[in-house]
Amino acid sequence: MLNIKKYSILALSLISLSAAAQKAKPLFDGKTLTGWKAVAGAAPYKVEDGMIIGTMTNGTPNSFLITEKEYGDFILELDVKLEGESTNSGIQTRSHIKPEGNNGKGLVFGRQVEIDPTQRAWTGGIYDEARRLWLYPLELNPAAKSLYKKNEFNHYRIECIGNELKTWVNGSPVAYVIDTLDKSGFIGLQVHGIGNVLENDGKKVYFKNINIQTENLKSKAFPKGIYTVNLTPNTLSVYEKSEGYKLLFDGKSNAGWVGAHKTTFPAKGWKIENGVISVEPSSGGESTNGGDIVTKQEYAAFDMSFEFKLTPGANSGVKYFVTLNEQSAGSAIGLEYQVLDDELHPDAKLGRDGNRTLASLYDLITAKKEPRYLRPIGSWNNARLIVYPNNKVEHYLNGVKVLEYVRGSEEFKKLVAISKYKDWKNFGEAAKGHILLQDHGNKVDFRTIKIKTL
Repeated sequence: MLNIKKYSILALSLISLSAAAQKAKPLFDGKTLTGWKAVAGAAPYKVEDGMIIGTMTNGTPNSFLITEKEYGDFILELDVKLEGESTNSGIQTRSHIKPEGNNGKGLVFGRQVEIDPTQRAWTGGIYDEARRLWLYPLELNPAAKSLYKKNEFNHYRIECIGNELKTWVNGSPVAYVIDTLDKSGFIGLQVHGIGNVLENDGKKVYFKNINIQTENLKSKAFPKGIYTVNLTPNTLSVYEKSEGYKLLFDGKSNAGWVGAHKTTFPAKGWKIENGVISVEPSSGGESTNGGDIVTKQEYAAFDMSFEFKLTPGANSGVKYFVTLNEQSAGSAIGLEYQVLDDELHPDAKLGRDGNRTLASLYDLITAKKEPRYLRPIGSWNNARLIVYPNNKVEHYLNGVKVLEYVRGSEEFKKLVAISKYKDWKNFGEAAKGHILLQDHGNKVDFRTIKIKTL
């Protein structure tokens, strides 16, 4: 006879064990720093009242308390309080150290979840410490800027599962990055260097309730509408597809593109190789080799992102609302997100007040960009271009918004009237148009071109 009671007890025990296996475990026991070590800077860390307390210290660079163990996939939750409003801190994930770096003190590098009480308010964003710099500034999710509570404990949830890194602050979603680097690494607690802000000397960072789960991981779903930084070339995640994004370049072919004013793709001047579509170098002239290429499809309101890589002194651009109605010499007419080496190309010195520089609305509006958000020539940069249904337009560079304007507004028309486009009737006001990659005779690479209609 089957012993129902016996098997019921066994089943309940197995369920209990399964639940226990899924629970997070303390990464810090609340008593000692066993399993942790301080590296890089000289800011002190101590244990007090069940917390790890780091103290900002004048004269030392960024300091880190890192786990001796490395972690691959995990869900990390912890509470952090940062004193003051003019400094910052962070939580390193899957990070590493170069022992010889930082004058032999060790250079920590890897993805960091930002803690930012300043007016910028990028808490929960993703910064690539000592490597690629900002990956996910909160310009990409401005609604999350209000989540941080100053001079209070804030709760952080960090998911590193596969190639995906997602963050939450006080229970609300913040950042979503898909990356191909760092399958594993240490976890670190940062005390930031204070530079010349001596008022921060002696201020503290408090870390408590540090728990990690490494088995039976289940990702917490993000709601709709969170922008994703996907650093896997020419791919779309399940989440991005659900958001309506499509690739304009598949990484392999010229499908969906033709030459401007042509019915086929240019036979020369463009190269597709290793997941990259490139303008081939020629004389440096405008559309004198392969010529511009345009999407076969036209777009009205949209959210478009692309990666680009410049060679020294290069010039190109990404144009939008290109109708091909104008019989223009050289490049086709349209609004242009400028792609340029500002240091070496002479076009950066032309126009008015820098309105022909990188990420500007060419010859109309200057991009307001800080040098620390720029990446060296020869590195991949991320660009984003949003055209809303109400004709508001935004340009982003490496996640930071650098300009905005309204197509067809009086201010816009005044700018057109004093630009090189003044003779084109209703310039930039078409209801829809093609997307264009410009041939300006210099080698420029593009990849991961994706678009979502709004």
